Amino acid sequence: MADAELLALAERLQGLCLGRRLTVAVAESCTGGLVAATLTEIPGASGYFKGGVVSYADDMKVALLGVPESMLIAHGAVSAQVARVMALEARDRFGASLAASVTGIAGPDGGSAEKPVGLTYLGLADAGMADVRRHVWTGDRAANRHESARALLRWLIERAETVSGAAAG
Repeated sequence: MADAELLALAERLQGLCLGRRLTVAVAESCTGGLVAATLTEIPGASGYFKGGVVSYADDMKVALLGVPESMLIAHGAVSAQVARVMALEARDRFGASLAASVTGIAGPDGGSAEKPVGLTYLGLADAGMADVRRHVWTGDRAANRHESARALLRWLIERAETVSGAAAG
């Protein structure tokens, strides 16, 4: 179950999306479906939430989201490039107004000097833009996953406040 803050953010996003006639899709990796689970804990989520993909393994990023293998080889799964493609492909494949993605190293293992534990890239795409934000969280695995979900929900809210369904679709 999501924490109270995540649920409050999901409820706020739902109100904005329903009021502005926006739909949302997600592509998650390091959060393992936490964002989608949080969104669907709020009754009425089916009115705006189209669905999501948890593409934890690289081959699923390729198969389910069309991330080019060459991009994974060149930049790694935890990269701005992959987060951007994940968001764009989720938007296209689900036919959503807004789509968000998250890929990162939750920990406790898997980090390096170049890509430390906690490094996370968030992606967001709508009809007019595709952007990426980089974060480095400093918590344990659970905290890093929750911080990623929190940041992604906040960014979706921020974007939903600035677009209308017609502009995003």
